[in-house]
Amino acid sequence: MNHRPLEVELIIPVKTYDIDFAGIVSNIVYIRWLEDLRLKLLDEYLPLEKQMQLGRAPIMTGTQIEYKRQIKLFDSVIGRAWMSELKRVKWVIQAEFLLHNEIAAQARQTGAFICLEKKRPVEIPLELQQEFSKHA
Repeated sequence: MNHRPLEVELIIPVKTYDIDFAGIVSNIVYIRWLEDLRLKLLDEYLPLEKQMQLGRAPIMTGTQIEYKRQIKLFDSVIGRAWMSELKRVKWVIQAEFLLHNEIAAQARQTGAFICLEKKRPVEIPLELQQEFSKHA
C-alpha cells in the first residue's frame, strides 16, 4: 500500500520576491508553492487543459498550513504533494516542504471539481479515480 498516492516533487528555489520584511519566506508564498505542486500533479495524472475542454475544473475548498522552520533567501526547498483522499466529489492533497531534509512546513488542501458552466460540484473524473486506485 502506497501511503503517498500520486506523489509529485518540485525543487523550489527561494527568490527575492518570496521574502517578507522579517527576511523569511512570506506565508502567502506557500500558497503559490502549493498551487505549483497541484498543477504538477494535474500535469502528470489529469491534465488541466483537457479537463477544462470537458467543461470541468478543480477548485479549492480549504487550505491548512503548519509552519515548522524558517525558510530564507537562497535556500533550496523540496516540495512534495500527494493525493491522500479521493471521495465521490471531494479530494484531499497533503504536502510538505523540506529544508535540509527536515520538514519546514506541512499543508493539507481540500477541493472538488465543478462544472464550469453551472459552477456546481461534479463527480471526481473517472481518470483520476482510476489513477488513485492504482497507487493507493
